[in-house]
Amino acid sequence: MTDPLAAAAAAAAVFAATNIDDIVVLTVFFVAARHAGRPRPWHIVAGQYLGIGALVAVAVVVAAGLLVVPDPWTGLLGLLPIGLGIRAVLSRSADDGPPAVVGSLLGVAGVTIANGADNVAVYVPVFRSLDPATGLVWLLVFAALVAVWCAVAALLGGHPRVVRLVGRAGRWLVPAVFVAIGATILVTSGVLTRLAELAG
Repeated sequence: MTDPLAAAAAAAAVFAATNIDDIVVLTVFFVAARHAGRPRPWHIVAGQYLGIGALVAVAVVVAAGLLVVPDPWTGLLGLLPIGLGIRAVLSRSADDGPPAVVGSLLGVAGVTIANGADNVAVYVPVFRSLDPATGLVWLLVFAALVAVWCAVAALLGGHPRVVRLVGRAGRWLVPAVFVAIGATILVTSGVLTRLAELAG
């Protein structure tokens, strides 16, 4: 019989290890929400749930053998945050505040999916090895930790020092964060190497 506490601890460890970078992205979203009014806080929370839910759903389907993920082509999702960052730079106003890189629930979900596409490679073998009861524990822990991640990011996004930092450097810092995330996704996924091989 599966120990629910051990399963919950393992799920929490895997979630934290694969989603620690989401804290930065969510914090940027919450600071932008305070300054620009978008994305709205509920867009951020719902978008994060939608994005993580989509990643987990894909991992479960792949683990069941019903779908094959074309690795490393998922790395092309890194173009999404890069595009959002560049758009934020090009559309910035004279206002010194952080730009609203995304303004909707689907935008937040898209960034979450792009930032977590590599998580699927970790989740698939895990979900393949879990029995249904343990899998349910993992899903419940993931759902709870999404709420924790959003709460922590909202607190950080309201912290005076964070707000001052982003307020001073937000015009460039926020787009730079998104471009860096996208570049990291492209480089670590191996998609650039694959494209170079095809071009050669």
